[in-house]
Amino acid sequence: MEVLGGTAKVSVHTFHAVAFVENLALKELASIYPHARRSAHELCVVTPSGGRMFVYPFGAIVFNDVPVDEREEALTRVRRAYPRLTSTTIIKEEFAVREDAASSPKIAEGVLTLDRLTAERAGVTAMTVAQSAAMEYYERIVEELFSRTDRLVERMEQRGTVAFGMRPLHRFIGTAIGTRNEVLSVLHLLDKPDDTWDDPGIDRIYEELRSEFDLTDRYQSLELKLRSVQEALELVLDVARDRRLVLLEVTIVLLIVFEIVLALFEAR
Repeated sequence: MEVLGGTAKVSVHTFHAVAFVENLALKELASIYPHARRSAHELCVVTPSGGRMFVYPFGAIVFNDVPVDEREEALTRVRRAYPRLTSTTIIKEEFAVREDAASSPKIAEGVLTLDRLTAERAGVTAMTVAQSAAMEYYERIVEELFSRTDRLVERMEQRGTVAFGMRPLHRFIGTAIGTRNEVLSVLHLLDKPDDTWDDPGIDRIYEELRSEFDLTDRYQSLELKLRSVQEALELVLDVARDRRLVLLEVTIVLLIVFEIVLALFEAR
């Protein structure tokens, strides 16, 4: 969209991000988009209207200046390639970029303003918006784990012990470990793009966007919560094991007493 800003022409570009629960295999998607540009970290597709679609392996898709009907059509094609793609728990995020030849890269009131939006700068913007959407997904998962852990600890605080059944606890621990590994495996979300080394403007844009979306602070918060969950689960597991050991020892003592009583009864 173009508007007049004094003597200079001002363009406004939109970025729409969609993040799914599942990861996306770029190699598989490249087969349905044979003309796409693919790298190890993204798949870039030029849409019929001239916009761009960026696909990331961590389950995020970003549309840059793509009309609604084309976005829906593209998502339909992706769903056909991934029949099991989740239709719920979808994170959506929108961001606007204002292109003004008389302005330097800056963010004000949630809008990025820069002198020109090149393909490389659009790629960095799309990647950062995708990172933010993916981060929100992980924040929801970790928050749920944190709440479940709080309930376990609260129960132990009230009753002084934990449930005797170990299987639900083991399943929960497995879920927590899997989530932690998944979060750690996407550390590249915060890696600085290679294009930032070639264009100082891209580096400035990336720093502005990362600050706007609080990516570093949000990731550190995730790490702290996951570490807290891990420590709490280790404590709960130790208490559960101690309880089972005490029960085992009591059982052994009772068996010994029973054998002694039985031996005395037979001796009579």
